[in-house]
Amino acid sequence: MSRIETRAVHSGMGGVTESGSHVPVIDLSTTNPLTGVESGGESYENLATGGELQPGDSPVYQRLWQPGVARFEDALSSLEGSEGTVAFASGMASLSAVLLATVTAGKAHAVALRPLYGGTDHVLATGLLGTTVTWTDVAGITAAIRPDTGLVILESPANPTLELTDIRSVVAAAGSVPVLVDNTFATPVLQRPLEHGATLVLHSATKYLGGHGDAMGGTVSGPTEWMVRLRQVRALTGGLLHPLSAYLLQRGLRTLPVRVRAQQTTAAEIATRLEGHPALTRVLYPGLPGQDPQHLIGRQTAGAGSLIALDFVGGFDAGVRFTEACSLITHTVSLGGVDSLVQHPASLTHRPVEASARPSAGIVRLSIGLEHVEDLMADILVALEAAQAAPAADAVVLSA
Repeated sequence: MSRIETRAVHSGMGGVTESGSHVPVIDLSTTNPLTGVESGGESYENLATGGELQPGDSPVYQRLWQPGVARFEDALSSLEGSEGTVAFASGMASLSAVLLATVTAGKAHAVALRPLYGGTDHVLATGLLGTTVTWTDVAGITAAIRPDTGLVILESPANPTLELTDIRSVVAAAGSVPVLVDNTFATPVLQRPLEHGATLVLHSATKYLGGHGDAMGGTVSGPTEWMVRLRQVRALTGGLLHPLSAYLLQRGLRTLPVRVRAQQTTAAEIATRLEGHPALTRVLYPGLPGQDPQHLIGRQTAGAGSLIALDFVGGFDAGVRFTEACSLITHTVSLGGVDSLVQHPASLTHRPVEASARPSAGIVRLSIGLEHVEDLMADILVALEAAQAAPAADAVVLSA
């Protein structure tokens, strides 16, 4: 099963048919019977220190090991081409686990490339988990690395400007320092960072992997030694993925290639048709001419994805008018679902980012779903007219 479409459908499904079922059973048990005092203690110690469940052992407790979560992890490992995956309650729980693992190893400094997801930027900038950060670009990575640097962190395509970063160049500049790539926007359908030298791949599984806006989760994929460390962090801090979410996320993986490619096709057409619109200073989409100067599409990523950023001539006010005028497209945070979403990053997800690094106030981000392209275009064109409309004069309130 070398092709990703087949792996998406069948990975993580081992033993299901043999159990007499066609789909995985959702096991909600919070605790599990022990085979004995000594064997139970050995199982507990193994799992609490990051080990994997051994044949004949008890899972002991849901915080330590859960069969449905393990199935989802196996499935995503197959798609990312990783030795393992550890799943968490959210994308931010995943990032937090990685940062805690580096801090406890005495590597509390991170080098990070902006732009990043606002939550990632915020937790790094505040030092909430004991980290310090140096912000730089690819050219400055080597100079920014210190003896206590534990990670180089990037996101490609970047949130929300969709800039592409050459992962191999980052890996080369990082030297022996592990490189973490947030692959949420691309998904393993379009990009597999481990194939380009990255150490760890992070996903907000809430987005494309689940794909239906009804399951929250996060993942980190990578080498076995990292997975042991992250399972220990998860076991001791309790950032576990709920079994029902694991079931829904694995179900989402089975349609991931079909969804991602269909959404990308629609996004590419919309981006092309919006170029040059008088309400916009620019349309940000990696698939448009001139927006992939390093020619990474086709070399690092299989496509430009299904997110579009619109930068409005009228800045913040025009972006707000556009966002609030959308009707078919839902105004909400998140992305990657079957329905199209719109949000204003500078006032929402990137609000905590320091002003000098915050996205332009005129940028609005569109996550393109599975609706028909003409229906989406009709909604967007109406909203663009609203964006161009002159704001109403303030009403004058007269006292009685």
